[in-house]
Amino acid sequence: MKLSTSYRDIWKVSIPIIIGSAAQNVVAMTDSVFLYYKSEDDFAAIGFVATFYIIVAAIGFGFSRGGQILMARRSGQEKTESVGRTFYSTIYFELLLALALFFFMTYGAYWLFASLVDSDVIFYKSLEYLETRKWGVFASYIGVACVAFYTGIARPVFIIIDTFILAITNIFLDDALIFGHYGFPEMGIAGAGLASTVSEYIALFVFLIYMVFDKKNRKYNIFHFPKWDPVIIREIIGLSVPIVGMSVVGLGSGFIFFGLVENFGERALATTNIVRIAYLILSIPAWGFCTGINTMASYFIGSGQREKVPIVLWKTAFLCLGITTLMILPLLLFPNQVLYPILGDERAYLINAAYPVFWVLWGILTTFSFGSIFLNGLIGAGETGLALKIQGLCATVYVVLIFWVVHSSWGSMTLAWSVEILYWIVIFIMAFFYFKRPGWQLIKPSKKNEEE
Repeated sequence: MKLSTSYRDIWKVSIPIIIGSAAQNVVAMTDSVFLYYKSEDDFAAIGFVATFYIIVAAIGFGFSRGGQILMARRSGQEKTESVGRTFYSTIYFELLLALALFFFMTYGAYWLFASLVDSDVIFYKSLEYLETRKWGVFASYIGVACVAFYTGIARPVFIIIDTFILAITNIFLDDALIFGHYGFPEMGIAGAGLASTVSEYIALFVFLIYMVFDKKNRKYNIFHFPKWDPVIIREIIGLSVPIVGMSVVGLGSGFIFFGLVENFGERALATTNIVRIAYLILSIPAWGFCTGINTMASYFIGSGQREKVPIVLWKTAFLCLGITTLMILPLLLFPNQVLYPILGDERAYLINAAYPVFWVLWGILTTFSFGSIFLNGLIGAGETGLALKIQGLCATVYVVLIFWVVHSSWGSMTLAWSVEILYWIVIFIMAFFYFKRPGWQLIKPSKKNEEE
């Protein structure tokens, strides 16, 4: 694998990841769209509980990114056997983590939801969804480890195919299990959870079959099953804990946001879910570029080319901004034409209520394009602790401001969404000034990152 700062290489690494990183977004969006036609209560509930499950998925994804960064660095150092050992260490750790999260969802979710949700309808429907959805955590966590391997060695093309399989399977099963079509039982929101779980296992099975027949991965000793390696596990944890912390802080603040918006009423929560669906789709490029920048920044550092990191950050940020802007313009100019084919006329008033927030969403995505890329540049550079401190500080201020807006007499849903613009601006400024420091290029990777 040889990488440069060219737009071509940025595209080569990022485009498959953009599509592949959409997996959980695709699942959440599909569940939301089908439940929109089931009932407004189901639609409001899925906006809350799907945000919670995305946090669960993000924890596994965060730990896989630690493995991805290590694999990319080993690949840049041309230590192919170490890439394979790191992959299996990632798998082992992800399985233990999945087991822990499964038990939390089984025994702890009830108390968590009870502390955040006032509506009995939203509360019980959320638990109903989670009862079938929690079983997918094992497939999800093993899957992200496989994605981390192919992303780390800059060969992520098959991720596109596997994500397509996941999406098609989930669409079919959502239709079958939510509404009881094709001879399946009508399960409502629980059917959405089961559909997503089964889809993830099917997608994982296909991915594993591909790995068996992929001859190019032989040089990484991919079929040699090493023992538990505590040294590599510690490296993965050292890199990943701040990344996971960032995911929990970032998505957790969004989860709290949904809980607070409920204070405006269930109708406001349903309206916010319309915006969330748009956000899930429109943020896909940014999250894909973020994962790509992890690989590229880590690769350049591993190959002794730290000076190229800021160059690739700026190029990636502008690419992300361009794509995101092109995607949101039709929604801003023709919202009815864009959303009616998906959401229909039955609850068109929700689309009209959400329209002012779409303009705020444009501002969020603009600042998100720069803030998220530069923040993930810090992660790829190995400064995961600093990145966590930056996001933790900004998220704390974000939650305080949201609480203030929601509980003020002058507060509104549009103003509550606007707070996120400030959040990303501050993150960008803080990360930008890190890379402006004259001496940062001279910082050497830690000893443990130089070892095999």
